[in-house]
Amino acid sequence: MITLKKLAEELNVSISTVSKALNDSTEISTETINKVKNLAEKYNYRPNKAALSLKSNRTLTIGVVIPDILNRFYSKVLSGIHDSADKNGYDVITITTNESMLKEIDSLQILSRGTVDGVIIAMSEETLNKNDYSHIKEFTMKQTPIVMFDRVTDKINCDKVIIDDFDAIYNEVKSLKALGRKKIGFITTINDLNVGKFRANGFRKASFDFFNKFDKNLILRISKNHDKHQEIEKFIKKNKPDAIISADIICGVISINIARNLNIKIPENLSVVGFGDKTISEYSFPKLTTIYQHGKEIGNRSVELLVDRMNSKWYGLNKNLNTYTTDIIPTLTIGGSSK
Repeated sequence: MITLKKLAEELNVSISTVSKALNDSTEISTETINKVKNLAEKYNYRPNKAALSLKSNRTLTIGVVIPDILNRFYSKVLSGIHDSADKNGYDVITITTNESMLKEIDSLQILSRGTVDGVIIAMSEETLNKNDYSHIKEFTMKQTPIVMFDRVTDKINCDKVIIDDFDAIYNEVKSLKALGRKKIGFITTINDLNVGKFRANGFRKASFDFFNKFDKNLILRISKNHDKHQEIEKFIKKNKPDAIISADIICGVISINIARNLNIKIPENLSVVGFGDKTISEYSFPKLTTIYQHGKEIGNRSVELLVDRMNSKWYGLNKNLNTYTTDIIPTLTIGGSSK
């Protein structure tokens, strides 16, 4: 097994120099840091986490709180978090709240007991609906760094990683108009969430800007207890849109399947675009055009921000850093459902 001592001997430097270089210490030159990291990568060096934890009084663990583990977007984010955490020498503890504010409160209480060095969180639907962030604000007072992603609020002063939901939908309406579409519908099942509201607002603003009017009948809001298939079929039959933008990926796929059952040609007579994960677009024919959220990139960036913040805490650096909101730019993956 390769150790710090062996790395130091091969490079003819001290063990302390190797350790500081691996942690990007400002005391070590960039040239030396690169030499140490290249040799460590060559030998696939991994630090002894138990020893490091005892020595530094750090757990070398990141806590992640997400609302729904079955949601493919959060699964993608979690994958990105694990990848980046592993590269930075951290383990990950994941807790799912199942959209419950009470479970979210319990989760943060557990993670505040010294079990993690920092936390990454997407808030529960109940927390957003109640507009009560006191438990998160209390957590930030405990000196444990926190990064929010996707579902965020300006009421919490911390680093955040988001995509611009408003602009993503706004720009898609613009693109569909350029393709000759004149009657664009919008379907949402997430209007109670802030991201859902941003997407609906983007659609509303684009309707005014590009069509000089907003027809409220062209927005379909589907409640959780309603049948998506029935609601979408009634919406298409009644309004006869020539394009549909879905705020989530599932309703986009359902829209294509229902349209085909109604003998509506896709994309000749109806363009359909969904917001979410590219993988699910495979479940429709033609394949759904998708506004892709880049979940793994969101996870990677969340860890990077958190590690920077944790290092600032442990090494006494940049204690007064401003908080950052990082925008990940969504991209359009063209399928056969739009033209």
